[in-house]
Amino acid sequence: MTTLVFVHGWSVTNTSTYGDLPRQLQAQAAAAGVALDVTDLWLSKYVSFDDAVTMPDVVRAFDHALRDLHLQDASFACITHSTGGPVVREWLRAQRERPHAFSTIRLTHLMMLAPANFGSALAQLGKGVLGRVRAWAGGVEPGQRILDWLELGSGESLSLNLDHIHGDDPAGRDQFLFVLTGDRPDRALYDHINSYTGEDGSDGVVRIAAANLNARHAVLARASNGDPGTLALNVTTAPRTAFKLIPGASHSGTDQGVMASAPSATVDALLRCMQVRHADGYRQLCDAFDNENAQRDAQRVELESVGPFPARVHIHDPRSMLIVRLTDEGGEPLMGARWLLKAGSPPNPDWMPQGFMLDRQANSRQRHVVTFFFNHAVLAGAPRAADPRNSRRTLRAATASHGPYSATVEPSDLSGLVHHAIASTAAKDDLFQILGPHQSTVLDVVLPRLVREGVFRLTQSLAPEDFSHPKVGGIIP
Repeated sequence: MTTLVFVHGWSVTNTSTYGDLPRQLQAQAAAAGVALDVTDLWLSKYVSFDDAVTMPDVVRAFDHALRDLHLQDASFACITHSTGGPVVREWLRAQRERPHAFSTIRLTHLMMLAPANFGSALAQLGKGVLGRVRAWAGGVEPGQRILDWLELGSGESLSLNLDHIHGDDPAGRDQFLFVLTGDRPDRALYDHINSYTGEDGSDGVVRIAAANLNARHAVLARASNGDPGTLALNVTTAPRTAFKLIPGASHSGTDQGVMASAPSATVDALLRCMQVRHADGYRQLCDAFDNENAQRDAQRVELESVGPFPARVHIHDPRSMLIVRLTDEGGEPLMGARWLLKAGSPPNPDWMPQGFMLDRQANSRQRHVVTFFFNHAVLAGAPRAADPRNSRRTLRAATASHGPYSATVEPSDLSGLVHHAIASTAAKDDLFQILGPHQSTVLDVVLPRLVREGVFRLTQSLAPEDFSHPKVGGIIP
């Protein structure tokens, strides 16, 4: 018998958020060979709309609530929505790192619907005046501390995701993670004050790339004893995670919501996930989901009806999210540094392909962390997009790749006792290799910290000597 726990997302105040999904799963589980009884289904009610509540607070409370379930075999499966995904992933990490403080209850299947694993572009806006006004109108607080975690490029989210990228494969210990996310916004829920709610490459709240756990960590740093002006590239890839796009589904809403509307594609995918029992079966489902995603990507044109006016065209190219952290070898943030992308050979910033850059957002608490949103298909070389109403009509002509892609970092402090120098990626490295379609990459750019001899000198002169304006001297090797 499978015990199934549902965990909702940020700022939810009513269990109606789960919609018809729990009932649909109960109705179809038996036919799919999944033993799921109504008494083994639990809906969570946690508070994220209080400004004092932090992510660790929610994790501790989740652990406490689980202990009260008296679970059979001390194990359970979990379906999360939105912020619920990071909540349970943080709990899994807490279990591993603090085994004496957290329960030994075992999670077998974590099925995340539209998880904000790398955050949401909307979080920064939710922390602003508009977010507070809307929260006040609903009689609650916006949940500032949870929004801090959810902001793109937050230290908390990057810590969790880097732990995942560099960690072992959960499937190797029969713990299976799945990400299922919608592939487009619900146009009826578009907020004209906030364009992120209609952003292609997202479900209207969470970007596809931000949900996907098939991520990378790349580091650009000086090689040992190397030229301070050349940055060598090193890349680590996360363990493989089952990832599926739910065509036509959006983040929320009873019409298209990936959870609330309980689309058959969501129910079917969840049941397939719950039937996985071993690593081989998990790999097979990963392969199947990849093939289904490829079929979806081949049908990338959406025509949005606009009443009596010509339809709006949306080309659902795969997107990539790049989270850049600019620091130096001493761990100091590089404030005011310029990050310049270049294309071709010799590298030229003016040769970057038109339309590759979709958005960029600096983290409000760590301004040296900037999240870029790219059109991966444009960077790779985009195929021709034909009009589905008339295949002979071209909506977008095919384009070639402008690679290889490189970058230069131009710090604001090029002189002084301690300063930095302009540095570029090595000629052999193509930054396109760190980007994946529908995926996120954390890129640490680490500039050499150049310390001059003038910072510390010894003298044998016993006579008083003013050194308030020291000579900078040479660079200390």
